[in-house]
Amino acid sequence: MATVTHQPPKYGKLITILSVDGGGIRGIIPGVLLEYLESQLKARRIELDGKDARLADYFDMISGTSTGGLITAMLSAPNKNNRPLYAADEIVPFYLEHCPKIFPQSGGLFDIILDPIKDLAAGPKYDGKYLHDTVRKILGSTRLHETLTNVVIPTFDIKKLQPVIFSSYQAKTVAPALDAHLSDICIATSAAPTYLPSHYFTNQDKDGKTAEFDLIDGGMAANNPSLAAFSEITKQISKGNPDFGSIKALDCTRFLLITLGTGSNKTEQKYNAKMSAQWGTVSWIYFNGSTPIIDVFSEASADMVNYHNSVLFQAFSSEDNHLRIDDDTLKGDLASVDTATTENLNNLVKVGKALLNKPVTRINLATGLNEPIPNGGTNAEALKRLAKTLSDEKKLRDTNAKAAAGK
Repeated sequence: MATVTHQPPKYGKLITILSVDGGGIRGIIPGVLLEYLESQLKARRIELDGKDARLADYFDMISGTSTGGLITAMLSAPNKNNRPLYAADEIVPFYLEHCPKIFPQSGGLFDIILDPIKDLAAGPKYDGKYLHDTVRKILGSTRLHETLTNVVIPTFDIKKLQPVIFSSYQAKTVAPALDAHLSDICIATSAAPTYLPSHYFTNQDKDGKTAEFDLIDGGMAANNPSLAAFSEITKQISKGNPDFGSIKALDCTRFLLITLGTGSNKTEQKYNAKMSAQWGTVSWIYFNGSTPIIDVFSEASADMVNYHNSVLFQAFSSEDNHLRIDDDTLKGDLASVDTATTENLNNLVKVGKALLNKPVTRINLATGLNEPIPNGGTNAEALKRLAKTLSDEKKLRDTNAKAAAGK
């Protein structure tokens, strides 16, 4: 199998970032989008990389939170041939196979009656054992520094009450304690409060120092982790990392950012102030099968980052360098993070495919709403356009790196 070298940004024109939000089973939606993007890259690079082209070959950083963190690891962890562990078209089948076992559904009237009571009882809704076993099986002993491109996976330390950002840049240089097993990182970033248990683990660095981690879902800090990725690269540029050559920090004309959401039910408007004014602790944790406090934290985090990104890229007149794809029209079970029935999972695949044909949207900075861009085309067309940009960038880097090596 061919080995594809990922050349650093100093040999090209752009810094390329891919980011995937958290959202449980709704990770199927970005899974569909990523499959399409990778297929376009394969088509453009058929004469060079052919069917072996992978997303990790084209992005300087991939970031992911919660379910997006697992996708990040799948796309960037090495297999025995030192190529990405999973192709993008293997993500959705993975979810269809494993989600029903990670989030086993109740059966029968008796369980339906008792479920709300069990949800309020001690302990998370799911024990996480199948998730933990599966993640450890596929990722094995792979550590953060071994990913085939740089990654950022946010978590939150519930003991220290602060985010812990697992960055391969940091793990390789100033923070070796962060060089944990990818399996522990993925389990931690997926540990959504009330749904899955918090994750405690220790990690020993090369000097024998042991670090302790008491972690929960990264969505509590950064459900849209693109800003965390942006910040990590900015730090590297500011520190003079030679990989970035003469590129200046925060110069959005030199950044290409693709950020994928997992959908939401904003248009359903199932909560309101009059309703929530009557809620106590229990209702904020459980209301009509949902967990309002988690919904609020996740959406607020993701939307604030989207707003920040939009302001930044517009300030540099580089809006076309930033693509955000999301669907805020989900309803019922489609908006759930854990309704892992065969029917609902297959419906999420349909949502992802339909999203490809929807118009590109951008946040209106005055209203905060996502609105179609005039003459912006569809999401599929935008991904196809950016696949060309990514392919051209890789070709430029390969050519310049080869020329530099020949000097």
